[in-house]
Amino acid sequence: MRGDGDGWVLSDTGAHFWGRHGAAGLLLRAPHPDGSAVLLQHRAPWSHQGGTWGLPGGARDSHETPEQAAVREAHEEAGLTSAALTVRVSVVTAEVVGSGGTQWTYTTVIADAPAMLDTVPNRESSELRWVAEDEVAGLPLHPGFAASWPRLREVAATIPLLATLPTDD
Repeated sequence: MRGDGDGWVLSDTGAHFWGRHGAAGLLLRAPHPDGSAVLLQHRAPWSHQGGTWGLPGGARDSHETPEQAAVREAHEEAGLTSAALTVRVSVVTAEVVGSGGTQWTYTTVIADAPAMLDTVPNRESSELRWVAEDEVAGLPLHPGFAASWPRLREVAATIPLLATLPTDD
């Protein structure tokens, strides 16, 4: 059911994590004069960890894979369509044992776009911006994204950036 993932999971340490079935975000890469850029979301001040930079993403619904959730969230938060990107790999970047033994995960889905696509922010964003990979760490990052960025960058470096999307020919 759409939206059934909205809600907090309480960890056994008392910390709260968004997404009853886990959460997922999209690390979208595109060619940039300095190599590649990634699409970042400046989180709205009212949101959890507002004012920080992170990835478009959010709660997974019960029927969704992490990839489906990340692409849906990128559409909702940045106006991107699935046809405009190519999913490359998924990386579990956070795992937490919730109260009652449930497991919560955050999965980052790495995808490529043929160019720095136009975006349309929703109310969860103060701004969306394409940022050169070398400049990402210099921004005030969401703590979860900051913790996973070095690993994500390492994984992404092993996957050649697709300069053009594959065709169905």
